[in-house]
Amino acid sequence: MIPPSDSRIALVHALDESVRPAQEAFARLWPEAWCFDLLDTSLSADRAQAAGNLAAINGRIAVLADYARDSAGVGGRTAGILFTCSAFGDAIDATKRGSPIPILRPNEAAFSAALELGARFLIVVSFEPSAAVLEQELRAMADDKGSAVSVDCVVARGALDALRAGDGASHDGLVAEAVRAHCGSPDAILLGQFSMARARATVEASVGGLPVITTPDSAVRELRRLVAAKANPKQEQGNG
Repeated sequence: MIPPSDSRIALVHALDESVRPAQEAFARLWPEAWCFDLLDTSLSADRAQAAGNLAAINGRIAVLADYARDSAGVGGRTAGILFTCSAFGDAIDATKRGSPIPILRPNEAAFSAALELGARFLIVVSFEPSAAVLEQELRAMADDKGSAVSVDCVVARGALDALRAGDGASHDGLVAEAVRAHCGSPDAILLGQFSMARARATVEASVGGLPVITTPDSAVRELRRLVAAKANPKQEQGNG
């Protein structure tokens, strides 16, 4: 028997490897939420081949958001949506416009946390189409805050293939190796995908105390705040 919840949350995934990190973050940080998963692995494959022709893919993201919003059952209607794939930022932003419930990009909260730490960043991804999207997102957030930033991106080649083959240790090692090869002295290192969060300890051990930020924990905390603010706007205003 599934216990009722006041917070029914949709998790929308384009990579199978993102499901577990998201679920684990909710279990630790928002166990009262009742989460359900929408998974379309064809999105990541099609995004990798799409080049600049993203209109059809963007339409599919909108369909998934509409489906997630209309879901109802345990815990009532959907109270919030978290996308976990980092390669669809513009499409996710389009779903936010006019949405009656909070919708969160996977990297929003992590980037906000990073911008509190400084202005020089290294973003690491294992899914190459995410790199340019995330750099653009971070720079746009910095511009909105009136901040000038330096952003480098690196692809941990082979890491995602290793993870898909069940070799988590090799995945983590390849992510850490990519960081060491391109690190310099950033103010923060951002592991840019939900699927990479498992590599945090390995990366931290290899970079001598530099801050390493992952996306799932930051996203869950922020979505919880947004859902609570939507449910209790007067209380949120009072806290502000």
